[in-house]
Amino acid sequence: MNALRLAFGLLTAVPVGRLPQVDRRSAGAAMLLAPVTALPVLVLVAGASAVVAAGASPPLLAALVVCAGAVYSRAMHLDGLADTADGLSAGYDPQTSLRAMKASDTGPSGVAAVVLALLVQVTALATLLASAPGAVLAGLAWLVSRHTLALACRRGVPAAQPTGLGALVAGSVGGGGLACSSLALGAVAGVAGWWAGTLPATADGTSTGPAGALGVFGWWVGPAVALVGVAAAQFLLRRCRQRLGGVTGDVLGAGIEISLSASLAVAALLMAAAG
Repeated sequence: MNALRLAFGLLTAVPVGRLPQVDRRSAGAAMLLAPVTALPVLVLVAGASAVVAAGASPPLLAALVVCAGAVYSRAMHLDGLADTADGLSAGYDPQTSLRAMKASDTGPSGVAAVVLALLVQVTALATLLASAPGAVLAGLAWLVSRHTLALACRRGVPAAQPTGLGALVAGSVGGGGLACSSLALGAVAGVAGWWAGTLPATADGTSTGPAGALGVFGWWVGPAVALVGVAAAQFLLRRCRQRLGGVTGDVLGAGIEISLSASLAVAALLMAAAG
């Protein structure tokens, strides 16, 4: 229970009260439980899709969902994306990059990264909210983005600094926990892909079944969305390890936003290709 409270306390604006002393074991468990913190957003996505089916504007609802998600996370992940982009563009010296990430102002790289990420997220989500299968894949994208925390905090990935959130959680996720979490996500992705294929492809429900909902695609659409989201975050992690020497709290937040953007984008493209 302490790990779940810690996950919500670190990643959301949900009040969890005063936490007991945090050790690395509870920190690792909190990272494994990070996808659970996305469940309220999944409810919001489902509600937005229903409102769109009733005739509301998909772009408007998509923007509202993304805004609500930012408020729910206290915009920490977007702040991490901005700081990480500034750090990676500040030079090739790790200390220079880390100083840029700590600066109170946001540079042009950070602004561009946040604007582009939000643009991709809103545009892709607008496409997905137009159908029930799309809403399922959108919800999966949010789960995948939070799963990237466990991957980034696995053993063997060092912290870039001796203090801060990165130092607390870096290397705190063991191999067994990570394997179980990854298998669970893979199962959820497969179920999501199968479920999306059984839902009506249009708001009036006139087209159902895999041929109507996902065209030539099948259950593997869910795992494909998950794989792209994980791969995008791992690419960023690899880059940050090379440039910074490890992870920081900002890098973890940036991984969430990059993963979410990539997952939503590929899900939207697959839905468009399915017709």
